[in-house]
Amino acid sequence: MTDTPRDVLITGIGLVSSLGEGIGTHLDFFARGPGLQPNIKSEGYAPYFVHGLPPIDWSRQIPKKGDQRQMETWQKLGTYSAGLALEDAGIPMDEAVRGEIDMIVAAGGGERDAAVDAMVMERARGANDVGAVINETLSTELRPTLFLAQLSNLLAGNISIVHKVTGSSRTFMGEEAAGISALYSARARIASGQSEICLVGGAFSAERKDLILNFDLAELMLKDEWRPVFARSGDHQGIAIGSVGAFLVLESPEHAARRAARAYAKLVSATGDRGRRERERTERRFAELLADVSQAGDDILVLSGATGLGDLVDIERSVLAERLPNAPVRAYGTMLGHSFEAQMPAGVALAAGALARRSAIPPFDSGEERPAESAPRHVVVTSIGHLHGEGVCHLEAIEGAGS
Repeated sequence: MTDTPRDVLITGIGLVSSLGEGIGTHLDFFARGPGLQPNIKSEGYAPYFVHGLPPIDWSRQIPKKGDQRQMETWQKLGTYSAGLALEDAGIPMDEAVRGEIDMIVAAGGGERDAAVDAMVMERARGANDVGAVINETLSTELRPTLFLAQLSNLLAGNISIVHKVTGSSRTFMGEEAAGISALYSARARIASGQSEICLVGGAFSAERKDLILNFDLAELMLKDEWRPVFARSGDHQGIAIGSVGAFLVLESPEHAARRAARAYAKLVSATGDRGRRERERTERRFAELLADVSQAGDDILVLSGATGLGDLVDIERSVLAERLPNAPVRAYGTMLGHSFEAQMPAGVALAAGALARRSAIPPFDSGEERPAESAPRHVVVTSIGHLHGEGVCHLEAIEGAGS
């Protein structure tokens, strides 16, 4: 371990969303300027809105059909985007090289058996003893191996198998907080000297009707009329979920120099907190996370991972207006949808790409977001989770690294 914390560089980005795959594809889309429209699937999901995946040739990053068959969509999405990140970082498919890469993953639970869920609901409707009906149906209809194939750490396992990343591995669960913790842990390990190179990220598959049902029962879903994230308030607020796979290669400067790797940006900090969701407490925690970055200067862009839930959006915007009053803000969930475990990694991926390209991401919502006067040198990525967890990542441009 080092006595003085080291810099942490982002040297690889793997990003897949409803807009396409690759950081370049996303930045090119944003460069079209105002009036951008997200790629939303409503057919089959009405009255909800889903930022679904475009067609993907999974074999580009998952060559074996057998590997593909045993993965659900969220696992394929994570494994695929992890492969993109490794490829983008220029790391060869050499087991000795990739065996030194540590891995930290943010993952949710596996997909459910929708047919059995529907059967349970149908049989339980009007039953005198609902509990007995549920237990009997599950015991006779549910595949015994279902949950063994759905374990959250299987995403890390699949990445290890397919991409030969066999260093240390850990998986975080807990929706948005998992993505925040994964980035915090990966950055801290490299900064302290515990790790030289790390693959970190998460994946979320939105086209799951079981999750849509869960979120709607909790009254979280945006319905009937789509609006940009910052325009959701009052009686018309909620989450429009999005399929996203986002992985990053983080590296120490010394390790990157030894292999002549280019860097997108410096990950200056990754911090998080959680606690009771009373407004004053949440505002205070979020403001404290922003304390250091508020000293970075005026050339800051904020990429907000806001959910679209009105009260949380109000909290974030009021604190940002106080702490970073001159910074233009972009709610990237307007374009990508909300991706829970992958939300913060996706924001960091977009931030690193924008800094490397020296591009000012245009407003996603001309009514609520103002243009940037110049390309940023600092980007702050924020997240206030829909249920718990707050996080802030601060990225800084690397001099001479523009592309």
